Amino acid sequence: METAQKPNRTHIGRKISRIRELRGMKQESLAKALGISQQAISKLEQSEEIEDSTLEKVAKVLGVSVDAIKNYSDEAVFNIISNTFHNTSSDNSTLIASSLNYQPTFNTIEKIVDLYERLLASEREKVEILKKQ
Repeated sequence: METAQKPNRTHIGRKISRIRELRGMKQESLAKALGISQQAISKLEQSEEIEDSTLEKVAKVLGVSVDAIKNYSDEAVFNIISNTFHNTSSDNSTLIASSLNYQPTFNTIEKIVDLYERLLASEREKVEILKKQ
């Protein structure tokens, strides 16, 4: 018995969706930039194939090339992130790695305690005002 195999087709709409999500962009933002509705973006992201002219517009708004969309894969992104994270070279790629390991220059516990004390003082003032009434 033979099984029918589908050719290895790429789903461009899903790739656009993943790139959009990685860029931190919502469908509404992409729709506004393209001058179409959010529903049209949803339909676009469900499409397996997209016209080249539309793909070029989407790529421009997302800040990537058409080839980047066509050749996108989650595996490649994870490899880039992994390689960047462990990179110890002195070029700009360490800037990305250091932003992943962001360490604030202030004591976060002190900031939380300070905020709590200000909130507590504010609540005490409210209680005093209510007692006077």
